Amino acid sequence: MDKKQENKKVFLEIVNQLRELIKHEGIQPGEKLPSERVLSERLNVGRSSVREALRSLELLGLIETRHGGGTFLSAVHSNQLVELLASFILQENKAVEDVHIVRRMHEKEAIRVICSEQSLRSLPVWESLFMKLELENEIVRDLLLRELMIASGNRLALKIWIQLAAYSATPLKKLSTEEEKPMLQMLIKSLQLGYEREALSAYENWIHYLRNSSS
Repeated sequence: MDKKQENKKVFLEIVNQLRELIKHEGIQPGEKLPSERVLSERLNVGRSSVREALRSLELLGLIETRHGGGTFLSAVHSNQLVELLASFILQENKAVEDVHIVRRMHEKEAIRVICSEQSLRSLPVWESLFMKLELENEIVRDLLLRELMIASGNRLALKIWIQLAAYSATPLKKLSTEEEKPMLQMLIKSLQLGYEREALSAYENWIHYLRNSSS
């Protein structure tokens, strides 16, 4: 097992442990969860791994950290959400590919929303990204995707996307290549013009390139 797979395994173990702890100990919304030290001892993993997992869960709104007070379970609907996410992610076999599929579903819906709203199509960020590509021939890949999710205005979708994108961290955190430039510029220009079909086509071509590239 490589380092990346090991990190994923640790994260999922922590999510599963929290789910079981919440269920069996009857922890209610607003009640405190075990400390990092206790979780670290129960899982036999380092406290830094526990801390990173808790930070990810906090981004999803499943838990909340109070300065000097510890970590607490969020609202009931967040508890239900962690059940759904944990049950889904902990599936073996197709789990990672399924995560990528769901992430792409969110990204495509964001494209549709942006194309349908003039105020979103005219946001200055699109021209900024286009010019960055034009002048520097590259951008960090997930910068564009993150801006898509932010612009779409769905905060819950953004929180879920952040966690799903963590599973694609290596390719998405890298700079785009020269081959990607025309696809990305087509995507951005189509967004600005509100051409949904063309924007989705450019997005699909880009994703297909990424899936078949070792970059």
